[in-house]
Amino acid sequence: MNQCLNEALQTDITCINEALHQCFASDADYAVLFDAMRYSLEAGGKRVRPFLTLEFCQMLGGQKQTALPYACAIEMVHTYSLIHDDLPCMDNDNLRRGRPTNHIVFGQGVAMLAGDALLTQAFAVASTSDAPNTVPAIQLLAECAGPFGMIGGQQMDLIGETTSYSLDTLIKTYHLKTGKLIACACLLGVLSAGFSKDSAPYQAAEQYATCIGIAFQVIDDILDQYGDETQIGKSIGSDLQQSKSTFLTLMSREEAFDYAKKLTEQAKAALASFEQRGVLCAFADSLLQRIK
Repeated sequence: MNQCLNEALQTDITCINEALHQCFASDADYAVLFDAMRYSLEAGGKRVRPFLTLEFCQMLGGQKQTALPYACAIEMVHTYSLIHDDLPCMDNDNLRRGRPTNHIVFGQGVAMLAGDALLTQAFAVASTSDAPNTVPAIQLLAECAGPFGMIGGQQMDLIGETTSYSLDTLIKTYHLKTGKLIACACLLGVLSAGFSKDSAPYQAAEQYATCIGIAFQVIDDILDQYGDETQIGKSIGSDLQQSKSTFLTLMSREEAFDYAKKLTEQAKAALASFEQRGVLCAFADSLLQRIK
């Protein structure tokens, strides 16, 4: 891994983990809820989305501390989505981040509430930022996480279990399901640095995020079929078992990987005008390197 990227990841992840740990204090009357929230939130994820928030803020001259509440909020939203996605009524997965999924440990009822609590509290945490664009940032988070973003994509994903999707429809599904929250992470970094939605950095970040969001999902599809469960920390083959439409139902493994490479180059090109783009460009490359 690129040394500058590795150092940035280590620094940011440490900062993010410390901030997340401070977000919840257990209540003795219903401590199990907080235990379930922390179980998934502190399970050692890669922190891709909050990392992007902090790094876009820094690339544009902002202070990471200003972006930190947004970074924590988007990781809470992401974690809630994983808890719900693993439930028997959705993907019915037993393994996440290398250990039993939330509902396996705490039961379906508590897992559902833990996800709901993380989603709700995310907006309270985001509101604590002293960035000048906090209201637009919270609006963006709601839009990208809701029916016009991730949830809409999840619904299309469910439909895809019984319907054969075209490539265009599959890309739209993944853009909503995965790409919207990744885009939100990048754009929150732009907003925290003081730039508005009609600024050039905002447009560049959106293009970068759109490309790496789809590339991320392409690689996930390959790993779901060909990956090593012990390395990626989740069950292998669940998409195939559920007959879901994926990139590998529409193209070969080699074609899918080539498509991800093309998207990665487009993502890096979107940041060409920014001098401090090195870490973010290296990060885009690292998504391809998940396949050894």
